[in-house]
Amino acid sequence: MAHLGTHDSTLVAISILIAAAASYTALDLAARMRATTGWPSRAWLAAAAVAMGGGIWSMHFVAMLAFSLPGLEVGYDLRLTLLSLMLPITLTGLGFVVVNGPGAGPGALCLSGLVMGLGIAGMHYTGMMAMRMPADLRYNHFWVAISILIAIGAAIAALWLAFQQTSVKLRLLAAAVMGFAVSGMHYGAMQGSAFSAHAPVDHAHSTVGVNQTYLALWVIGTTFLILVLALTAAMFDRHLSEASEHEAAALRASEERFRLLLQGVRDYAIFMLDTEGRIANWNAGAECIKGYTAEEIVGSHLSRFYTPADLQRGVPATALMTAAREGRFEDEGWRVRKDGSRFWANVVIDAIRNEQGLLVGYAKVTRDITERKQAQESLDQAREALAQAQKMEAVGQLTGGVAHDFNNLLMAVLGSLELLRKRLPDDPKLTRLLDNAVQGAQRGAALTQRMLAFARRQQLKPEAVDLPQLVQGMTDLLQSSIGPQIRIETRFPLGLPRVMVDAHQCELALLNLTVNARDAMPEGGTITIVGREAGEEDAADLSEGRFICLSVADTGSGMDAATLARAQEPFFTTKGVGKGTGLGLPMVQGLTAQSQGLLTLRSQVGEGTTAEMWFPMAEAGAQAETVNAAPSPRMSSRSLAVLVVDDDPLVLENTAAMLEDLGHYAVEARSGQDALDILDRRQGLDLVITDHAMPGMTGTQLAEQIARVHPGLPVILASGYAEVSSKRTLVLPRLSKPFDQGTLAQVVANAVHGAEITSKIISFRSRATTLDCSDAARDACQN
Repeated sequence: MAHLGTHDSTLVAISILIAAAASYTALDLAARMRATTGWPSRAWLAAAAVAMGGGIWSMHFVAMLAFSLPGLEVGYDLRLTLLSLMLPITLTGLGFVVVNGPGAGPGALCLSGLVMGLGIAGMHYTGMMAMRMPADLRYNHFWVAISILIAIGAAIAALWLAFQQTSVKLRLLAAAVMGFAVSGMHYGAMQGSAFSAHAPVDHAHSTVGVNQTYLALWVIGTTFLILVLALTAAMFDRHLSEASEHEAAALRASEERFRLLLQGVRDYAIFMLDTEGRIANWNAGAECIKGYTAEEIVGSHLSRFYTPADLQRGVPATALMTAAREGRFEDEGWRVRKDGSRFWANVVIDAIRNEQGLLVGYAKVTRDITERKQAQESLDQAREALAQAQKMEAVGQLTGGVAHDFNNLLMAVLGSLELLRKRLPDDPKLTRLLDNAVQGAQRGAALTQRMLAFARRQQLKPEAVDLPQLVQGMTDLLQSSIGPQIRIETRFPLGLPRVMVDAHQCELALLNLTVNARDAMPEGGTITIVGREAGEEDAADLSEGRFICLSVADTGSGMDAATLARAQEPFFTTKGVGKGTGLGLPMVQGLTAQSQGLLTLRSQVGEGTTAEMWFPMAEAGAQAETVNAAPSPRMSSRSLAVLVVDDDPLVLENTAAMLEDLGHYAVEARSGQDALDILDRRQGLDLVITDHAMPGMTGTQLAEQIARVHPGLPVILASGYAEVSSKRTLVLPRLSKPFDQGTLAQVVANAVHGAEITSKIISFRSRATTLDCSDAARDACQN
């Protein structure tokens, strides 16, 4: 016969509250799983599973205690009762694992609700199977299906609400839904249950069971366990919350200090980039260096700082890829500010990765090192200029030495050719060959003079020169040298001060520059010769003092930067093989430097070239020397005994031969000491001709020794070198190498004649001091 049961309303209400409380506790604990990793996450999972499974189990048996069958004694099988407890705990924990997995979506939520719902339903029907009573239990399949669907639906809804938001209100709503649904599932299932009483149950022969008293104690214990878990979780959560709050406060303080640090740095642009290279933040240094405010730049791509050329080569993308691959990228290059100006930047990009090693962005540091680059470039230019100056100094020393030795060779060649001409028969063919040889030697002598000018070792005679008058005097020569296709213009201000320079060498330099200008204008053009006084803009390139500029400008093809840089190098020429020696500009540069001035070149391709010779201004009292008619060569009227001193045997023999051909008697000495020894041994020598650059004793030193030991003996200094010390007080006649026989004869005659006049004056003065005459007469004699 069917037996209808009754429910205790108080226990029914308690069962619903237990289900809701257990659901809230379990869902709250499960929600904390996502906020942690590692063992804390697993601990929260176990606690949530025990709370949910144990709470539902407690709700079920409280509800079963609320259900009574009058006249029937009910017991419970221990093993099935324990199984009903373990089943919801296990399946609930599995459901929490599924829904909390990485990348969990709606599918995982439904699967988790299905597992948890089946666990709840399984717990109910396993608990019902554990009942031991003198009655048969049958189920209505409709209500069984309804109870399972309610359990699954409630589980899905509760999990969605619990993990969708973390607010307390929504979590309470989820717990209420879960509690009422679980209770509804239980009482719905009980609605579909039917009990049929029969003979009383024989407890002595049944399996191990538990009566309702023990069941009540179990329920109380389980509920207590759930409350303990909830309390422990709350305490632990409070501890974690306080620790998290402290960590959050420390993090906020650290972030604030970091923000103040970044904002306080103004020499470095420090900012973050996302994985795509977009700017995430901006410090004051970045605003100072690049010119953008944070509002203008945050969210922009870093490529806006690069030049068009770098963008075309893909430099920003390469920088990010290198930093992502190697962890760091460093480079220097031009960057663009907001106003379009450029600066030289040192850039460092570091890749930022999380704990799992995934790239989350980049840290970028930029420093403006434009001043350092400019200083380095200036230093490099200074080093290059020093190296160039040292190279030119070495070349100059080499050139001067070569020119000195070459002068001696030309001296021997020219002298020998001149003597040979006198001794050969009057044969036109031989004369033509001799003329060719003399012209070749003379061209070599001119080349030697250019080499000496470049080496600043030529002999100069600086005087006050009027540049307009000098240029006017050689205008015809200049015009004939450049041809009719080129026009010459001269521009000189009135009252241009004179300059201190060797007039003859200045004419040669001007002619050289004019010919260079002509060669740069094969189709014709204009050469402009301008004189001006140095202004303030020229003072930086000149030494102290006042200077006058004589410039030669053409309208030719001009020079590029590489050619202009090498234009003043010796033996460098662009005129082709056989069309230039490469010593024209070095000769001009040597003249200006030896005159305490400067040579500057300015040129642009297609715009012509301007060469500027800067000479020091002559003092106010200096007067221009007038050029008188050259006196006729003075020849010696008597045969002289001449001591010839030279360390080069070719020059020594050639000079002696020319003297003997002039009718003089020559005595040879190969060093200064040999000359002094000869003077000590021999008497009656009338003249000494000595080379200057000799080892052991120079010609000037020899002349000083002779002046002390043999006063009155005339000495001629023969040299193609300009290194006679300016500190010497002894003034000697000069014979410039290479010289011909006529020049030698004239210098010898002048030296002897001057010595005779000096000797007469000295003799006259000595006699005048012995006369008995008035003071006025003695003064006249002295003068």
